[in-house]
Parts: sequence; structure tokens; C-alpha cells
Amino acid sequence: MTDAPAPAPAEPTVPTGSNAPAAEVDDILDDVFEQKAVRLAKRERLLAERTDAAGGAYPVAVPVTDTIPALRARYADLEAGAETGVTASVAGRVVFSRNTGKLCFASLQSGDGSRIQAMVSLAEVGEESLQAWKELVDLGDHVSVTGQVISSRRGELSIMVADWAIAAKALLPLPNLHTELSEESRVRSRFLDLIVRDRARETVIARAKANASLRATFAAHDFLEVETPMLQVQHGGASARPFVTKSNAFDTDLFLRIAPELFLKRAVVGGIDRVFEINRNFRNEGADSTHSPEFAMLEAYQAYSDYNGIADLTQELIQQAAVAVSGSTTVVWADGTEYDLGGQWDRISMYDSLSEAAGRTITPATGIDELKALAAEVGVEVPEKIATHGKFVEELWEHFVKGGLERPTFVMDFPLDTSPLVREHRTIAGVVEKWDLYVRGFELATGYSELVDPVIQRERFVEQAKLAARGDDEAMRVDEEFLRALEHGMPPTGGMGMGIDRLMMAITGLGIRETILFPLVK
Repeated sequence: MTDAPAPAPAEPTVPTGSNAPAAEVDDILDDVFEQKAVRLAKRERLLAERTDAAGGAYPVAVPVTDTIPALRARYADLEAGAETGVTASVAGRVVFSRNTGKLCFASLQSGDGSRIQAMVSLAEVGEESLQAWKELVDLGDHVSVTGQVISSRRGELSIMVADWAIAAKALLPLPNLHTELSEESRVRSRFLDLIVRDRARETVIARAKANASLRATFAAHDFLEVETPMLQVQHGGASARPFVTKSNAFDTDLFLRIAPELFLKRAVVGGIDRVFEINRNFRNEGADSTHSPEFAMLEAYQAYSDYNGIADLTQELIQQAAVAVSGSTTVVWADGTEYDLGGQWDRISMYDSLSEAAGRTITPATGIDELKALAAEVGVEVPEKIATHGKFVEELWEHFVKGGLERPTFVMDFPLDTSPLVREHRTIAGVVEKWDLYVRGFELATGYSELVDPVIQRERFVEQAKLAARGDDEAMRVDEEFLRALEHGMPPTGGMGMGIDRLMMAITGLGIRETILFPLVK
């Protein structure tokens, strides 16, 4: 609320991906070009009139003694019409402006969205300075104002300006602050999204809080954070198609990391018994509402634990992150839906839940012909080059069971042939000790009792290599260096991986492109 009447419409920009008629888009473009020309002329004037190196349209520094949020916190209880007698200098972006005869109003916005009113009056700055403000300051400009901190007649915290300076001249207008940007515009021009939309800023802050919480929880459990290579001579650690690049220095092909797993396990072999990494991974695959070619991943490994212990840790990590962001394990999504991440999460068997949903018994011993027949019956397709028992079971499980999971759920005990890095189940033949965690209907995390026997691991790699030879682009290759590390002895270990972007989806209810600050767009 300001002392001024309702603002005039903000200056327009062309919405990226707009469905507006061509003539309307042309009119908007013409207006933008005209405004840019006017602003360029103002820039030239500022450069010509500057009196020292600190002046002009882009000075190297401007007076700043306080931040806008700090002033708002300090004077939160200031009564309407009160004067503090305190002089402060603040800087911010002009997001509202109204010029009258002897008094100009502007709202200055800081990076966190906090605002303070600047009041530029003839009595305080003089006629020349007031006229310069009217002629040179536009919406979107960064300005520095110096003056007494007061509360206006309407109770708006304000700076009664005694001196002011342009901090950075904006050559292009802001979007209309009263019109929601399209999703396409938001992800393509995130810098504008951050300026005009509270939710965009809140999402960035929420992600930072979640990451800080994850690190704090790991620290409480004596984990060490490490960094592993993004460029690798051999991709591994997940079933995914890699990006391929080339090193000129080494004259060899390299792969962008699809997972840090095999390097983090080397760390466990080396004696770092509790280790984690928050990293960037790259997978040369499709992009949709839950997948991005570049994404943030958390992986962690705990010696002398197993998939049950790592599931307990994962639940704690997520619940603590939810509390850090939302103040509670019950989070409120962007659409207003409340989602409960609290309590003890269910753990269900993949084979048992599939059997119940399909109305027939399916076990690790079920023949592939029977699985193919069921898949054909319900319209589930598995490409021939990857058509194994495990692939059919997993695809059928997604068809029959996945959509019915409402609460956070650990899906336990996966087929052996789809999990080459996982230990066989200690009591159930034909499955491995692996879980996938489903939240909001998508896979959020995965965890294993890690395979540490180097002889069996070699056999699994060889089977993967056969799949690769048959055309499976996601199959792993034999990694001799990793096997050599295992041959030096790796203790029993539980491991987990979780997408940070998907964690934010679970907490905020947003799509993946909204949770990534600068997502890859075509």
C-alpha cells in the first residue's frame, strides 16, 4: 500500500510462447522497441552529465547503508506519520512509480521481494533534482536513495529522499506486474520471473533451505561430503544413456556423469564409511514433467548398514527438509493442496503388490512368456532388446500399482536382472535388496543393500555388457577400475540416491522445470 492511487498499467513485454494474435504481438514489439530507444537516450544523457567516475548510467558503486528487509524488520512497528530522525541509504529496483507535481512516489524492491517506498519531494531535493527524477527514472531501474526513514500518512515505511542516484539503467521494460507470466516465459526468462513473481523467489529460497537441511542431517549422522568427477572415462552407476564429449588434452572420448555411485563406493573402500555428495548429473534422455537432462542428485553410502537402515535415513532426510522449508512435515503445495510427509512410511513388496493388483500370482520364478502374455493383455510394451523378466515385472508394476500410491511408500525387493549393483536378497531368491520411494506418484529416491562381492559384480557387469551389445543404450559396461577397488574389500553398505529437483517437487507441488532455477529449454 502506498500513498499514491492505483498504478497505471506497467510497461508491456512480449510473453514468450504467447498465443496472442500476430498483430497484437507486433504492436507489443513496436512498443518495446520504442521504449528501448527512449531509455537509450536517457542512458546517453546520464553518461554525458556525469561529473565523476561514480556517476552515469552504471556507476561502480552507490551509497548503501542498510538493506530494505533490514529496515522493514527494524521499523516494523513504526506508527503512521512517525519520523525516526535516522538517515539511511538503500538501493533497489523501481517496480512502481508515480510522478505528480511536487511529489513523486516509487516502490523499491530488493532481491527477496521486500519493498520500501521512496518519496521524492520538491522541498527535500530541489527543483532540478526532482525534474531529473521525473525525466530519467523508469520502471525497472535500480536506484539508490538517501534520506530520513519515516512512516507515511498511510503507514507505509518510506525514505523521505534527500539525495538519489541511478544505480543501473534498465533499457528494457518490466513485464506487467499484474499479469501472470506463462510457464514458458517463466522458464525461458527466469530473471524476469524472479523480479515479478513471489513464488519464483520463494522456490529458490526453499531449495536453499532444503539443501542446508540435508547437509545438517548428514552432519548429525557423521557423514562427510565429498566431490567426485563429472567427466568420466566410463559411464556407470545407473542405467541411463550418457552425454558423450571429447578431451582434446587426452585425445579421448569422455562421458558426462550419469551418477556418482562408483566413485563414492571407492571412497567407502578407502575408509570413508559415511559419505555423501550433492552433485549435477547428466542423462541424454527425454525431458518431461519429472525428468530433466541435467539435474541435481544426492547420493549417500553408509558402511555397515543395509537397505532398511538407509530407508530410515532417507525418510529422516526428507522429513527434516520439509520442516526446514514449510515448518511442518505437512507441506502445502502451490495449488493449495496439503500433503502429509510425516509419520512412518509404508513399505510394500514389488512382487506381492503386483500380484494383488493384477489378480494373479507373480513371483521371481514366473516365466517370461507368462509375463509377455499379461503385458500384451493390458497394453504394456517392452522393447525386445531389453525384454527381460525384470523389465516386464517393473513395467507391469507401474501399470497396475504405481498410480494407486497416495502416501509416501517404499517399494521393496526388485528383480535381480534389472539391478546390477545391488546385493541379492538374504532370504528371497531371485530378487535384490532394493527399494524405490514413491511420493506424489513419482519415484523420488532409490536405495540398496550394495553389492560388494567383486566376483559377482564382475558377472553382473558382463551380463550388462551383453545387453549393451544387443542395443540397450542404458546398459552398463565392465568397469575394471571399480572392480579393482572392490577387490581390496568393501564393507557391507547401504546406499541411496535422490533427485533434489524431485525432492522440491514433493515439498512444493511444482513441476520439475519450476524447481530448477535455470532449466534446459529448447
